Amino acid sequence: MPKSKVHRVPPSMDMTPLVDLGFLLVTFFMLTATARPDEPVTVDMPSSVSEIKMPETDIMLITVSKDGKVYFNLDGKYTRQELLRTMGERYGISFSDQEVARFAVMSTFGLPIGNLKDYINMGPEERKNVNQPGIPVDSANNQLKDWIVFSRMANQKVRIAIKGDSDSSYPVVEKVVNTLIDNKVNRFNLITNMEMNKKPS
Repeated sequence: MPKSKVHRVPPSMDMTPLVDLGFLLVTFFMLTATARPDEPVTVDMPSSVSEIKMPETDIMLITVSKDGKVYFNLDGKYTRQELLRTMGERYGISFSDQEVARFAVMSTFGLPIGNLKDYINMGPEERKNVNQPGIPVDSANNQLKDWIVFSRMANQKVRIAIKGDSDSSYPVVEKVVNTLIDNKVNRFNLITNMEMNKKPS
């Protein structure tokens, strides 16, 4: 008797669940990602071998540009709102609730407090074209000191970081550091790029 051959059906794979999973992951990352705010200045940071990472919250960032201008940023919406109201009282400037709300979601800025009201009321595209002179750090008019002091009052857990350009003017960086030390801030971080270890040839 001849043997009967079993009809073999090639295995098939349904890719529909895999495609669904891919779209779910893409959607998840799109919804959870936060847009990086526009920075008013580009800073080429020096490199180091330190691997300590900065925390993601409760950060006060002081930036020193290549041309010696000082910029300021603080995270936390409600902390920023309280900070602006306090700074307004200190300098006799009245900020409306709408201006406070706008300031709370703004990125880094580098303006004297007297120019800040007009800057807040600009549109996002207008702000990009503003030539910011930097926050005053001179001994006669050290507004950075007040930003630091009132930020620490608004958030006692705030940690301070300095991001300076590798070609920054040393006297300006020294003024920033001295401002921190004069206000009893003896612990702060310097932000650097990770230095790539060179292999011996």
